[in-house]
Amino acid sequence: MQMIEVAGVEYLKKAAGHSAADAREVREAVRGILDEIEREGDAAALRFGRKFDRYDGNIVLTADEVNAAADHVPEQLRNDIRFAWTNIRRFAEAQRQTMGEMSLEVSPGLFAGQKLIPCNTAGCYTPGGRYSHVASAMMTITTAKVAGCKHIVACSPPKPGVGIPAAIVYTANLCGADTILALGGVQGIAAMAFGLLGQPAADILVGPGNQYVAEAKRMLFGRVGIDTLAGPTNSLVLADDAADADFVAWDLVGQAEHGYNSPVWLATTHRPLAQRVLELAPRLIASLPEDNRRNAEAAWRDFAEIIVVATRSDLVRVADAFAPEHLHVQARDTGWFLERLRCYGSLFLGEETTVAFGDKAAGPNHVLPTNGAARYTGGLSVHKFMKVVTWQRATRDGVKPLAASTARISRLEGMEAHARTADIRIAKYFPDEAIDLGASKSTQVDS
Repeated sequence: MQMIEVAGVEYLKKAAGHSAADAREVREAVRGILDEIEREGDAAALRFGRKFDRYDGNIVLTADEVNAAADHVPEQLRNDIRFAWTNIRRFAEAQRQTMGEMSLEVSPGLFAGQKLIPCNTAGCYTPGGRYSHVASAMMTITTAKVAGCKHIVACSPPKPGVGIPAAIVYTANLCGADTILALGGVQGIAAMAFGLLGQPAADILVGPGNQYVAEAKRMLFGRVGIDTLAGPTNSLVLADDAADADFVAWDLVGQAEHGYNSPVWLATTHRPLAQRVLELAPRLIASLPEDNRRNAEAAWRDFAEIIVVATRSDLVRVADAFAPEHLHVQARDTGWFLERLRCYGSLFLGEETTVAFGDKAAGPNHVLPTNGAARYTGGLSVHKFMKVVTWQRATRDGVKPLAASTARISRLEGMEAHARTADIRIAKYFPDEAIDLGASKSTQVDS
């Protein structure tokens, strides 16, 4: 990313500038799967599940299967999941309290207001793969539950011959899922969107996933709501000379671990810190287990950037230009930054916190905007599952100025039928009054 808006930016490390992989094959594959499942329904969804998930077990988990999962989750892990779930639920409940219904008399005799109506059905996708992503289940299902969705479908890829990991099943049930589907990828997204396997069709699809899941959600957007058009996760650290280089380096490496194409960035006013982090990061990555190391090495090599700027105001300008998913301030006077930063998915203030806290257990949602979308939107919240709808009513006295203005504006815009819906109310309620509605005699219709 070029920071041409900020004078005096110096790159000690710049991204390799690899172009994005051609997504044509992904789009074509996803389109074909979605079309086939929509045509053939359950049979096609199950067929793709057997093909891609390599799983022949039960797809719609029974109550006995859900309850049995708890016995396979160690007590300490159950306690940790409950701790994180409690934080996430409490934060979502507090968010819900910021929303309210209202009504007012807009003008004499004209009343209007808003109502909050939760979506009926939410489809919550939890990634699978080598790990049990219980945090994603907590972030999506809990938030939908607090919002008041009537039915929540949780969906996660099963492991071949095993099924959904017990920790994910336990978490989904704890957080309020009404149904749990052992189905991954595009077929899982399609099953929720199309209302297959005996489930109601989802009004909204949420949750992270691989490029196929992201593309399926993109294609279905409009037909259903989605949380965000997700790209690779990214993180930016802002630091000054008070920052701890070990903390900064580990925090960057921790986020590079997400994937081979996950950008991590450091912007600092202190060159010695930048140089130290540049030395430390490869050594820290080398200490990781093989699978984690492979992702972090590629992300650091190809997408990491280290930037030196002159002032903390420059740090703010850099951050707003990047509009990162995660923004971590490790500098003096974090309150100064809180007041000035404007473009981020979630903000982490001070070395005492870290993005991993937000990813797993702190409370604020970890489903956040990527690809610079933090310029115009925030992350997943109870607001995403709720419709803010409006209503209005009027007394007959309130109709007079309202109808007259509506008729005249409609005729200005050339919308005569609109105007006449106002005319007839004036004619009925005020037959003895002459009111200028902007109509010529040729447009009047005798009743």
